[in-house]
Amino acid sequence: QVQLMESGGGLVEAGGSLRLSCAASGRIVSINGMGWYRQAPGKQRELVATITGDGSTNYADAVKGRFTISRDNAENTVYLQMNKLKPEDTAVYYCNAAIRTSFERTSSYWGQGTQVTVSS
Repeated sequence: QVQLMESGGGLVEAGGSLRLSCAASGRIVSINGMGWYRQAPGKQRELVATITGDGSTNYADAVKGRFTISRDNAENTVYLQMNKLKPEDTAVYYCNAAIRTSFERTSSYWGQGTQVTVSS
């Protein structure tokens, strides 16, 4: 059983910062790619940022230069530092990880989501 537990969401004024964390626990052999996605009301879930096992990153155009994704492999944790937040960043943020649980099995796991609300 693998779980992803997110934390760090909340309410912040425009221009402010938040840091999201997502810790994976359970029967984990290794973790490949990790990432953050978000879903605003009435919209589809969209990619925010991803990071590979060796640290290569990818960002959505809307967050480039404002958000930074990082990971701590020893702690099985991925972070999302969000600066210069805008009201349009308001959404439920989900973490995702490709986790190997045995020699022959790698599956995609999702966290439960954490609400980020940016007031204007």
